[in-house]
Amino acid sequence: MTDALVIERYYAILDSGRIDDAVALLDESIEFAIVLPGTVRRGYSRSDMLDYLRGRPPVDRRHVLLRTSSAGDVQFAYGSVVENDVKTTGYFLAAMHLDSDGAIDAYEVSFDTEFSILTKELAHGKRD
Repeated sequence: MTDALVIERYYAILDSGRIDDAVALLDESIEFAIVLPGTVRRGYSRSDMLDYLRGRPPVDRRHVLLRTSSAGDVQFAYGSVVENDVKTTGYFLAAMHLDSDGAIDAYEVSFDTEFSILTKELAHGKRD
């Protein structure tokens, strides 16, 4: 996994349940926006992100990365969120900026329960 993008490592570590290790990839003064249906959660520190992640309801969830990319110091991921290895609860688009040390210093993600930018099969027939 040494050649993996930081964004890929972040989601893999987070999904393994090692929240502290995932947050260790963040710069102390990270700024983030997590756009969820009906709300936006913003934060300005590693501690804010840790509070957010620990405050999520306990669910067996994983992020299935369907596309990843990078352009210089910014990395992107698009994927689905799957609960209990069977139910797709929605789709997300994420971007991270890396500082000169490779730490994540800015993070934005949006999540939608229905819309998928990929094929009709991935959208479970919800897209024309």
